Amino acid sequence: MKAIMVMYDSLNRHMLPNYGCDWTLAPNFLRLGERCAVFDNHYIGSMPCIPARRELHTGRHNFLHRSWGPFEPFDDSTFTLMRQNEIYSHLASDHYHYWEDGGATYHHRYSSWVNVRGQEGDAWRGEVADPPYIDHLGRVARQDQVNRKYMQEESLTPQARTFAEGKLFLEKNWEEDNWFLQIETFDPHEPFFTLKQWKDKYNHDWEGPHFDWPKYQRVTEDPDAVEYLKYQYAALLTQCDHYIGTVIDFMDEHNMWDDTMLMVITDHGFLLGEHDWWGKGSMPWYNETAHIPLFIWDPRSKRAGVRRSSLTQTIDIGPTLLGYFDIDHPESMQGSDLLNLTDSDSPVRDVALYGMFGAHVNITDGRYVYMRGPVGENAPLNHYTLMPTHMRSPFSPRELANMQWNEPLPFTKGCPVMRIPSAGSRIIENLFKTQLFDLSVDPGQTKPIRNEEVETRLAGKMVDAMKWNDAPAEQFERLGLEQ
Repeated sequence: MKAIMVMYDSLNRHMLPNYGCDWTLAPNFLRLGERCAVFDNHYIGSMPCIPARRELHTGRHNFLHRSWGPFEPFDDSTFTLMRQNEIYSHLASDHYHYWEDGGATYHHRYSSWVNVRGQEGDAWRGEVADPPYIDHLGRVARQDQVNRKYMQEESLTPQARTFAEGKLFLEKNWEEDNWFLQIETFDPHEPFFTLKQWKDKYNHDWEGPHFDWPKYQRVTEDPDAVEYLKYQYAALLTQCDHYIGTVIDFMDEHNMWDDTMLMVITDHGFLLGEHDWWGKGSMPWYNETAHIPLFIWDPRSKRAGVRRSSLTQTIDIGPTLLGYFDIDHPESMQGSDLLNLTDSDSPVRDVALYGMFGAHVNITDGRYVYMRGPVGENAPLNHYTLMPTHMRSPFSPRELANMQWNEPLPFTKGCPVMRIPSAGSRIIENLFKTQLFDLSVDPGQTKPIRNEEVETRLAGKMVDAMKWNDAPAEQFERLGLEQ
């Protein structure tokens, strides 16, 4: 048995023709939908990028225990379990956060890996002189402007190189058995950098300043700029579409569909002016960012061109891969093998829990979305970890000064963990207040409703789900929930 997983970052469900978008150019995603089961109620779990990847490895939510950070010593990894069961795994990725302090333990779980350099602020090419254009995003944007000089041909762009590495693995190994390939590109994550050949497919005139990288903040630009940025994203999406087509073509040419699983996933979406916001994380996790696409071809069920409406989440990806390779997943994994759901839409859960450390805790039953915000100050709030590391740096001595040892948590295999008070609050403009939305009448989540019966029911479901995830007691206190 073989499996290929193509992973994107910030792939917007609402910008794909499979989910109703009628203006983006993505014919290969339509082909993909004809070859796979298309999931209509797939949701994020722990946000953003690296917390989502920890879920991919561990099959359990982590946003109630820790913010962005490395693989923990007590974590079980889907890909380590593969290796232990003689399934070879290979990662080809340009997602540069894997090689920073806060993510630099995940790629070692694979049998082999390739690091493609140059995305966003990846500290890749060294130039002492400042580039001519420096914007409000500082050091990361400066590095990005340097990097772009070295990718002015399609074959030199990180996405093209990443898929080329994936193809090298396939050409070498497609006739072998018992392997997993993860082709993971940072695209279509911002900045929305593409070459002219992709931009020209949209022919959107623009006479304003350079603009392909919005800050995570309120939209202050005029409507023309908002439209322009959507076209920038669309051009990058069309590049993504081209390369997923190369994977489909390879599987066709080598008759791989009978014994090769194909999964196409993402970590989250991206706000392109919806709700008057750019980006993610600094605002609530509206469905534009939380409700994400998922495509699965599973040779066990052989279901293609079908839609599946049951709730699924990122935590289900690892258990599904392990089930496909006939590997038992450990008790610490809380996701489910989606075989039966792919086959007959048999539900694996009645609610989906999701969020980001220190912000809302969210829950949906598929119709309602309930966002539970803190009561009063956003406290108490602690990190529970043995790897106290942020995205690009260790925790500071100031943060560690009040660290205390905490008794083992149910999933830490008897290991005590550091309990470190969180140094910051996620309360921004009072955005993380409690809200309830009825998606059946308000799919755009523009009008919060008051419905005490529904809120009470979902609050009870949230408590149960948090207990199931072994949430620390102070998370219930922070949210004003009875444990």
